[in-house]
Order: sequence, then structure tokens, then C-alpha cells
Amino acid sequence: MEAHRFLLEVLTEPRSGGESLLGTIRIAVLPIAKVFTMCFMGFLMASKYVNILPANGRKLLNGLVFSLLLPCLIFSQLGEAITFQKMLEWWFIPFNIILTTIAGSIIGLVVAWIVKPPYPYFKFTIVQIGIGNIGNVPLVLIAALCRDKSNPFGDSEKCSQDGNAYISFGQWVGAIVLYTYVFHMLAPPPEGTFDVEEGNCHIKNPSKSSSQSQLKANSPEQVPLLNEEAASADTALNKNKIRSFLKLVYDKLKLKQILQPPIIASVIAIFIGCVPFLKRLIFTSDAPLYFFTDSCMILGEAMIPCILLALGGNLVDGPGSSKLGFRTTAAIIFGRLVLVPPTGLGIVTLADKLGLLPAGDKMFKFVLLLQYTMPTSVLAGAVANLRGCGREAAAVLFWVHIFAILSMAGWIILYFSILF
Repeated sequence: MEAHRFLLEVLTEPRSGGESLLGTIRIAVLPIAKVFTMCFMGFLMASKYVNILPANGRKLLNGLVFSLLLPCLIFSQLGEAITFQKMLEWWFIPFNIILTTIAGSIIGLVVAWIVKPPYPYFKFTIVQIGIGNIGNVPLVLIAALCRDKSNPFGDSEKCSQDGNAYISFGQWVGAIVLYTYVFHMLAPPPEGTFDVEEGNCHIKNPSKSSSQSQLKANSPEQVPLLNEEAASADTALNKNKIRSFLKLVYDKLKLKQILQPPIIASVIAIFIGCVPFLKRLIFTSDAPLYFFTDSCMILGEAMIPCILLALGGNLVDGPGSSKLGFRTTAAIIFGRLVLVPPTGLGIVTLADKLGLLPAGDKMFKFVLLLQYTMPTSVLAGAVANLRGCGREAAAVLFWVHIFAILSMAGWIILYFSILF
């Protein structure tokens, strides 16, 4: 009886932040429960029993979210919140994403050394632990958290606007990391394919011959150097050299992959938000062009349910067949969801002690902590699919997102107990 009374007092007694332990758990778990419910709806719609969200429908929905709804949300939320002064104050957000990648990759390297994943998935294991979802899932969590009027951050509208702005501000760095570091790390092995057990010679030789023929087609021998009109030939040759150089730079820097709609929306929003005249023209409620911003807000609000329906639908196929094995998959889940978050907590706490973070802005610190807590990036899975290991990436994404429901709830409870 005494133990029961003591436990009740511990759970219901208000602490320094004004919330009881039970209240903190409720506030932390509710957003996860909302995310899980919407994902389950997508899973149900994609199941064979309902089947109104088949694979083609999910692909179209993903494209709609990525190309329209997410850029609209980023543009409207980030553009309204940011100013030039705030951009200087928020410098630690993109820097923290780089720190997240470095810390996660180091942990991934240690885990890969210990576990020894099957060849050729050593670098793959590092990437799956080191690259977290810094965009979609945090935006969903912030939206679910701020919708609750009892959230610890105060006003729901300001909570949502600040949280979305902080998350959106760092997305351009995440895209650069994804299409440079991740793209390089997931390069196929020397055999030319991740399917090393399936007759490499038959796969490697055609690609080699095709690449050689492509190189031959593009070699200087195939380019006419002389023409009957020497002057026009020299001019054309110079233009070709410039065009070839620009194309080489474009391909090497992966600009086509980096300049995705969400990144373009972030850059435009930052530029307009930092120019007072343009901001008054577009983002203030009485601005002549505010109708455009309001339209983006309406479209952006549809991003959260659409992306969760698509994510839940993608889980209907299960983990599929993977060559990683139980040991490597479990190590990736443990490394990403258990080892990376406390490292991030230490980094953010140290940065706060050194005065690198805005004083008193708890949402700022919370977003930084979320960047270490998220499951493996869905876009990293897309890059893995481009590089030939999409099947293994899909299996990892499936299990990481399943276990992330529990891990994120636990870490958010801890963050709230520290922040409040």
C-alpha cells in the first residue's frame, strides 16, 4: 500500500517544469501515438484487404509530397519566421547536421568493426547508422506535438512555426550530405554490383564494355577537330569545351540531385525572408502577394497526413529479402536508435554550456536533439536504391521505423525532463 502511494505521488507530483512525470510521459507519447495511428491507416489502405493505396498510388503520393506539398510547407513556414538576424543566430542548426553525420558515422564505423557485416555492406552499415531523417519525421512530430494545447512550448501556432522553421533551415545541408557523402559511400564494390554471389563476370563485363564504348564515343578521337572553315571550327570547339566543362562540374557536384524542390524552396524562403522589402511584399498578412503564401500554407498542411499514409503503406510489403542477416540489422537498429541519441545529447549540452545556442529557446534545443533521435533517412534509402542496394535499405528502413516508435517516445520523455 505504501509503495502504491509513493509511486502515485512520484507520477502525479509537479516538478520544476510544472508538469508531473505522468503529464510529461503523456505529452511525449501522444505525438508518437498520432504518428503511429496515421501510419497504420496508410498500412491498412495499402493492404490486400483494402488495396486502395497500391504501389503505384504510393509512388504518386510520394512524388506529390516531395515535389509540391513539402516545398510549400517549407516556403510558408521558413519564409515567415526567418530574418537576416535570425539566420545568424541559427547558424548552429546546419552545423549540427554535419556534427550528426560525423558522430553517427563514427558510431557506425565502430559498430561495423564489431559486427563485421557481410561483404560488401560495411560502408552501407555506416551510412544506415550515420544518416538520420532530419526533415519529414521531425516535421510530423512537431506538428503532432504543437497541435496539443497543453504542449510545454506554449502557443500552438508559434510552437509550430518556430519548430518547422528550425527544421526547414537545415534541410539544404542535409541534401548536400546525402548526395555527396552518402552517394560516395554507397558506391558499388569493385565487382560492379552488390549481388556479388550472382556471377559477377556476366554483370561486370557488359557494364565495362558499355562504359568503354561510351568513353570512346565521347573521346577526342570522335570529335571532329578540323573543318573546312577553320575559324568557325575553333569557335565551335571552344564552345564544346566550355559546355563539356560545365556538364562535368554539374555531374561531379551532383547538382541535379542536390537542387531538389524542398531545397529550392528553402533557398527562396531564406532569400525572401532576409530581404525586408520582399518579405513585406509576400509574407505579411496584408501584403499584396500574401494570397500566394496562404495558398502554400493550405497545401503544406496536407503534407503531414499524406507522407504518413505513404510511409505506412510502404511498410505493407514487410522487410523483404535481405542479405544483411539478423545480426547486422539488429546492430544498425541499436546503433541508430540507442547509441546516437546520447551522443547528440552530450554535443547539444556542451554547445549550450559554451553559449553557442540562443539563450532560453527550448524549441531550438529540442529540434537539435531530434536530429540525433530520428530513424534512418528515407532519402538515404532512395540513394541506396540508385546504387543497387535498395532491397537491403528497404529492410533496414522497415525495422528501424518499427522500433523508432518506442525509442523516440523514450528519448522525448528524457528531453522534456531535461528542458523543462
